[in-house]
Amino acid sequence: MSVRTDLSAGKRDGRTAGEPAEGLAGRLSGRTALVTGGSRGIGRGIAERLGREGARVVVHYGTNETAAKETVAAVEAAGGTAFALGQELGVPGDAAALWRAFDELVGEERGLDILVNNAGIAASRPFASIGEEEYDRIFAVNTKAPFFLAQLGAQRLRDGGRIINVSTGLSRAAAMPDLIAYAMSKSALDTFTRYLSKVLGPRRITVNAVAPGIVDTDINAHWLRNDEQAWAGAAAMAALGGVGTPAEIADVVAFLASDDARWITGHWIDATGGSLA
Repeated sequence: MSVRTDLSAGKRDGRTAGEPAEGLAGRLSGRTALVTGGSRGIGRGIAERLGREGARVVVHYGTNETAAKETVAAVEAAGGTAFALGQELGVPGDAAALWRAFDELVGEERGLDILVNNAGIAASRPFASIGEEEYDRIFAVNTKAPFFLAQLGAQRLRDGGRIINVSTGLSRAAAMPDLIAYAMSKSALDTFTRYLSKVLGPRRITVNAVAPGIVDTDINAHWLRNDEQAWAGAAAMAALGGVGTPAEIADVVAFLASDDARWITGHWIDATGGSLA
């Protein structure tokens, strides 16, 4: 079947999604951001957007170095500064190893201003057949890694910094029962977000979660892009109509990373296009 495209063409508010509003370009200048899972999909969209806002972006990847370098090149082509950093998540000592590599890459004196915990994996099997190994892996990547990345990252975060966790609309709605383990792991991340906002609040570090709905990424391509019926069903779930794009999620993250969101913390931001309405 032919691939359906979103009729909005990424211009739902009159400008291209991911394009900074007039007067906002450069609002993250001088700041350093780390985006985990930043080589593809939503993570790449976030990395590119933060780069356009002036942040120095460290693009973390697990295994796909080529994709990470492509993201770095895209940030640099837009006039930004970016670096690729490889480290597998979900293994013992992952957070400590990542931060050691980060310090070597950007220099300890530069510190960190924005941590985006975006890296995550979904479940390949439903409740009746998922095994312990896969279940543990999902929680190791989606929940444990962000916990310890934030714990060790807090030592590097400057006062007034930002932690943004990428959650999912599935932590609030049982729309896809086969992804029960994934939804559980993200629900735990939501709880972590609320509690951590209290822990880091005295330092004026905000902690928020952004919850996408169905987003058009390469991870979803096998069931979404080449099936008109699946695309139409996904689009119908959103009150705003259409399937989300990485750039639209990145817009929300860029707002939370900016000074405009300095009085917002401990929140779960619905970025599903109204799928939960």
